[in-house]
Amino acid sequence: MKFRLDDTIAALASPPGSAARGIVRLSGAQTRAVLGELFEPAETSRWRQTRMAARHSGHVHAAGCPVRVPVALYLWPHTRSYTGQPTAEIHSAGSPPLLEAILAELFTYGARPARPGEFTLRAFLAGRIDLVQAEAVLGVIDANDSSELRAALAQLAGGISHKIAQQRESLLGLLADLEAGLDFVEEDIQFIARTDLIARVRQAEELLQELLNQAANRMQSTGRPLVVLAGLPNAGKSTLFNALVDRDAALVSHTEGTTRDYLTTGCRLGGVSVELIDTAGWDQRESDHLQLKAQQVRREQCQRADLIVWCTSSDLDESLHMVDQEQRRELSKENCPCLPVVTKCDLDPLADEASTIRVSGRTGQGVSLLGDAIAARLADPQAGSRQFLGTTAVRCRESLVGAITALRQAKTAAEQGAGDELVAFEVRDAVDQLGEILGEVYTEDLLDRIFSKFCIGK
Repeated sequence: MKFRLDDTIAALASPPGSAARGIVRLSGAQTRAVLGELFEPAETSRWRQTRMAARHSGHVHAAGCPVRVPVALYLWPHTRSYTGQPTAEIHSAGSPPLLEAILAELFTYGARPARPGEFTLRAFLAGRIDLVQAEAVLGVIDANDSSELRAALAQLAGGISHKIAQQRESLLGLLADLEAGLDFVEEDIQFIARTDLIARVRQAEELLQELLNQAANRMQSTGRPLVVLAGLPNAGKSTLFNALVDRDAALVSHTEGTTRDYLTTGCRLGGVSVELIDTAGWDQRESDHLQLKAQQVRREQCQRADLIVWCTSSDLDESLHMVDQEQRRELSKENCPCLPVVTKCDLDPLADEASTIRVSGRTGQGVSLLGDAIAARLADPQAGSRQFLGTTAVRCRESLVGAITALRQAKTAAEQGAGDELVAFEVRDAVDQLGEILGEVYTEDLLDRIFSKFCIGK
């Protein structure tokens, strides 16, 4: 990708197809000059004197149109725009041939077609947003439901960027203290005590480890929240799975331990798009190799989950009920939100547990209610909130691992009494790794991989 930032670019910014309103976006140093060739403002003097962002009414001449087209033109004539360049949007009737005609006219007068993601790329290169926020723009565009949109908007607002930038700034301050001490090493002036140095490095390592755990747990190809069905063997998980996805996707049997692997599929529950996973029964007593492997996979899925639906069969005897409670307590150590449900309620229809959702995968009783409850729990900002979008997590993971490794080496060097120059070398490496996440350090190849995923006009 060649970054020709001096070009004035134009593209359709609204979704393709007919609509009441269509938007053509324009950005670049010659934005105003290009517009001057086809836009007739209703108030000429106001148009000429505009120095701040403003809306202008008027008409445009479009290629092949026999009449002037009424439009509203939004102009940012300065660098305080999204792209950091003079920018404009032409709002007109959303007729595809009309919008194409307006674009053709802009191209005639000096603009060129924008490449995928080029508007957001310019925003990044101008320092208006960082690389994590740029990826969030794509997340907003691709969001399938409100939960995905909230996660993308939170990232776009700079929540993650702020944490990483704050930690990078703290490490830069630490590095400055270390390097200042090196400048005065002969005067025996100490700018930072060893105990303080070790404490600051340890604190940074712990915070980055927390972010790494969030990134690893949320790396999903679909970007949808993960909902895991868990419980003791023969708790009715597979039958419930089939009822929730409304098809026979999982093998159902009365024999315990039928589910040895896990099954996953996308579906909508309570209006929310999720990735639903059916796991092997939660049983610590197995010795069979395949069953032990199934338990390991189940644990991994639970650790990644945004929500665990714990299934307790209504026909459990007293001894198994105690095991069920014990396993739920063990699950709570995973620090993941858990939604308890009573399954197979058709086997005990007279039971009354108002505080617990009761479902029957076989009859469908309570399944819709469970779907709504899952959607409500996922909407809770304290329940399974994703700190990273899937694509961002994949990109950031390697840099976070590198930064944590560098900080661990810095801490070890400091504890063993190594010279400040060795500690400073490792801290500098951690600073550079965090800079790659934010885009303080980047390559054309990296930008090409990120922005080539965007659609044109964004």
